[in-house]
Amino acid sequence: MQLNQKEIEALIPHSGAMSLLNEVLKWDEDHIICLANSHRSKHNPLRYENTLSSVCGVEYAAQAMAVHGALSKGDPDEEPRPGYLASIKNLDLLVSSLDDIESDLMIEAELLMRDKEFLVYQFRVLSEDLNLLSGRAIISIKGSSIN
Repeated sequence: MQLNQKEIEALIPHSGAMSLLNEVLKWDEDHIICLANSHRSKHNPLRYENTLSSVCGVEYAAQAMAVHGALSKGDPDEEPRPGYLASIKNLDLLVSSLDDIESDLMIEAELLMRDKEFLVYQFRVLSEDLNLLSGRAIISIKGSSIN
C-alpha cells in the first residue's frame, strides 16, 4: 500500500514544511520504505545557514518510523500512542550534508523489537544506491521510560 504526503500527514503530528516525507512506497509489519525530496528545498525548516546537515536525516528516519508505527499498530480503532526518540545508536554519517544530493532520498526503517514501552528500529537513508546515513533508534512510547 502506497501513501501520499497528505495521507502521511494524517498519521503523524508533523504538517506543512515540517512534514518531510513525500510518499510511502511500501510497508509491512516490520519494514517501511519512504521517499522524500524536501532536502532540496530552500525552505526546509531544518536548514541552518543554508545547509541541511546529514544529521537531519535522523528526522527523516524518525518520521518514517512514526508512519510505520501508526500503520502497524494492529487494532485500527485503537488510538496510536505517541512515541519519542529516546536514543540513537551506531549513527554513521557518510556525507556532510543532504541539500546537495540531487536525487530523491529513500528512507528505510526495519522494526527490530516491539514492546509496550519501546520500539527499536534500524534505519538508513539512501540516494539512488549511495548510503548517506544509517543507525539504530530507540523510540519510547508515551507513558513509559527508557533506563
